[in-house]
Amino acid sequence: MASTIPDPLPGSHGARVTAPAVDRPGRVEAHGIDHIPDGERHGHPRELFSVWAAANVNYLSLVIGGALVLMGLTLWQAVAVIVAGNLFWLLPGLLATSGPAAGAPSEVITRALYGVIGNRVNNAVGGWLVSVCYFALNLAAAATAAFALVEKTGIAANTPVKVAVIAVIAALTLAISVYGHALIVRLYLPITLVLAGVFTVVAFAVLRHADFSYAPAARLGGVELWGLLLAGVTMIASGPLSYTTSADFSRYLPRTSSKKAIVGWTALGAFLPSVAVCSLGAFAATAVDMTDPQTALQTFLPGWFTPVFLLALVLGTISINALTAYSAGLALQAVGLRIRRTVSVLFDGAGAVALTLYGLLVSDFLDTVSNALQVIVVLSGPLMAVYATDVLLRRGRYDGIALSDESPSSPFWYTAGVNRAGALALLVGVTAAALCVNTLYTGPVATALGGVDLSLPVGMAVSALLYALLMRGDRTVLAARAQA
Repeated sequence: MASTIPDPLPGSHGARVTAPAVDRPGRVEAHGIDHIPDGERHGHPRELFSVWAAANVNYLSLVIGGALVLMGLTLWQAVAVIVAGNLFWLLPGLLATSGPAAGAPSEVITRALYGVIGNRVNNAVGGWLVSVCYFALNLAAAATAAFALVEKTGIAANTPVKVAVIAVIAALTLAISVYGHALIVRLYLPITLVLAGVFTVVAFAVLRHADFSYAPAARLGGVELWGLLLAGVTMIASGPLSYTTSADFSRYLPRTSSKKAIVGWTALGAFLPSVAVCSLGAFAATAVDMTDPQTALQTFLPGWFTPVFLLALVLGTISINALTAYSAGLALQAVGLRIRRTVSVLFDGAGAVALTLYGLLVSDFLDTVSNALQVIVVLSGPLMAVYATDVLLRRGRYDGIALSDESPSSPFWYTAGVNRAGALALLVGVTAAALCVNTLYTGPVATALGGVDLSLPVGMAVSALLYALLMRGDRTVLAARAQA
C-alpha cells in the first residue's frame, strides 16, 4: 500500500502512487510513443531528481570545467560562467511539465509545435540524429576511461580488446534503455549516491591542491573577455538545451502532479551536480594540465582509488547515455517507423557503436562530430525556445489523445501536416543564430562585433518572440487556455 509523503518543494501535493504492474523495473517497458492512460500513471516528482543527477555526474562535465580555465578565464570567472550556463536547466524542467499533462513523450507533444508531418522532420534531425551523435561521443569518453582501467590489469588495450570494451559498455547502456522507464527510476538513485561518494573523494583531493586565487598571466578585458564569457556560457548551456526530451521521463507521473515540483526536481537534479562537477574541473585546472583530465586527476588520487575513479567515469557515462538512447528510440518511432521501442533503441545503439568504433579506431571522425556539436546550439537553442514558449502559451495543458492522432482530422494536422508558425519560428531563429555564431566559422554579426558570439541569446529570443506572435490566436492554443 502506498504511503503519503509530503513533498518538501513548495507547491507539491498528493500521495505517491504505487507503480502498476505494467511499469516495473524487472519488466521491459511496453509503452513507446503511445499515450499513457491515467490508470497506469504512478510515481512522484521527487523521483526526477536522481534521474537527472545520475546523468550529470560525468566525465564530460569535468572536461568542460577545466576547458574554461584553459581558455583564459580566472577561476571565479569560470565558476560564474558554470553557474550561469547551468541555469538553463530550468527550461528542461519547464518542458517536463508537459509529460504528465499529455501522458506522452516530448517526441509526440512537439506535434503541437510543428504539426504531425513537420514533427517527423524535427524528430529525425533534432531528435534522432543529434542523440546518436551525442551517444557516440559519450561512449568514446567512457571507452577511454575503460581502456585505462583494462591496462591497469596488465591487459594490452589492442584493437580486439577495445572493440570488446566498447561493446560491453554499449550493451550495459542499452540494457537500461530497453527495460526503460521503471528501471531508470529504480537504478538512478543508487547510481547517484555512488557517483556522489566517488566525486566527493575526488573533490577533497582536488581542493587540497587548487589555487583559489588563480588568474592567467595575461588577463583578458573588454570585448575579448565578454566574447569568452559568452562562449563559455554557450558551451555550458548546450547541455541543458539538448534535453528537449525531458517529458520522456515525467510522462508516467499522475496528471495532478505539482508542476512546481516537476520543474524544481528536474532542474535541481541536473543543476546541482553539473555545477559541482564542472567547478571541480575548473579548480583542478588551477593546479594541473587539464588537457588530459583523466591522467591529470590521477596525480591527486591515491593509487588504490584510481580504478574506482575510472569505474565511476564509465558508470556516469552509461547513465547519461541510457537516457540519450531511450529518447533516441522514441524519436525513431516518432519519425514514422512502425517498430517497437526496444527495436528502435537497439538500432540507435548499433549506429552509435559504429560511429564510436570508426572514430576511435579508424579516423578522427569523432573530432569532426565534436566540432559539429559545438554549433548544435544554433539548432538546439531555438528548438528549446519554441517548445518552452508553447508550454507557456498553453499553460501546460495538452490533450494526449488528440496528439496521438496522426490523421488529417487531427487538430494538430494544421496545413498539410505542418504548423507553419512553428516551422517559420524555428527557421528564422536558426538563421538569426547562424549569423551570430563564432565557432567553426564566423558569422557576419560576430565579425561586426569583434568576434563576440551572440548565437545563443539571439536564436532563442527570435524564435520565442516570433512563435508567440504567430500562435497567439491559434485555435489549439485558445482551446488549451480555455480548459478548466
